[in-house]
Amino acid sequence: MADPTPGAGGLPRWELTDDPQAFLDDVDEVLAADPVRVTIVANTARRLATRAAAGEPRPDHPCWFAAAHDTDGAIVGVAMRTAPMPPHQSHVLVADHPTAQALADLLVDRGEVVTATNGAQEPARAFLDRVAARTGGRVTVARPTRLFELGTLAPPPSPPVGAPRPVRPDELDLACRWFADFVSDADRQAGRTGPPRIPPPPRDAVERRVRAGKLWWWDVDGVPVSLVGHVGPALDVARLGPVFTPAEHRGRGYAGALVAHASARLRDAGNRVCLFTDLENPVSNALYERLGYEKVVDMAELKIVP
Repeated sequence: MADPTPGAGGLPRWELTDDPQAFLDDVDEVLAADPVRVTIVANTARRLATRAAAGEPRPDHPCWFAAAHDTDGAIVGVAMRTAPMPPHQSHVLVADHPTAQALADLLVDRGEVVTATNGAQEPARAFLDRVAARTGGRVTVARPTRLFELGTLAPPPSPPVGAPRPVRPDELDLACRWFADFVSDADRQAGRTGPPRIPPPPRDAVERRVRAGKLWWWDVDGVPVSLVGHVGPALDVARLGPVFTPAEHRGRGYAGALVAHASARLRDAGNRVCLFTDLENPVSNALYERLGYEKVVDMAELKIVP
């Protein structure tokens, strides 16, 4: 790995690398010890390592992974910055506030502009508060989230009409529109105004998921009425998302039935299954709890504003 912090004063030593496989070689055992909590980091690193091994060019946006080592060499935190869309938010998972703050100092000292992050609420806040203290602005919560893991699956007792089926490659345009609608609609349902907090994924990212069989419709007489996707698995953990039903099809149980179907498929393949919810949308949180999902940890997307 490269670009280490000095680890002065007993602080952890952060090491950054743009090589996802080198990062995995360093932290795989740590990720495997808590694979649900680190699902975003594990899935992203494995996906980018696979692409790099296939000869794909490195992204032209900020793209790095990092591990924090304490004075005994133990890993006490991981982080990454890989998001392809501005503001290229980072993702920070650390054991304590000083470790988070040490990463913030490293990034500011090397001239990196960081205005958004996500992760477990308190350490992520400590990280971005330190960035803001040194560069200006204040930290606000863009979206509070909760990580759930599937416990005992409880499918809806009365499934709606229709059936699940994979999204076909010739339906890519519709899938891309629904991804965009999902982002804007999630903000609207949570009462957030203004432009979407994040842009939708690029078309090629949606296409890869379609071709990998990781997007599903609930279909009623040939008409898609709900969408569920998943990423992974990595370390035998698969993560559901997005979950989207257009407004004209809501209230009929399509999303619950499709989430239950996807959850069962992934679980029966030997995976643990998790998902993130928006804490400002009580309807979706209640749905997942009814289906058997249980809270793991509260997280947040944070941003620096003037």
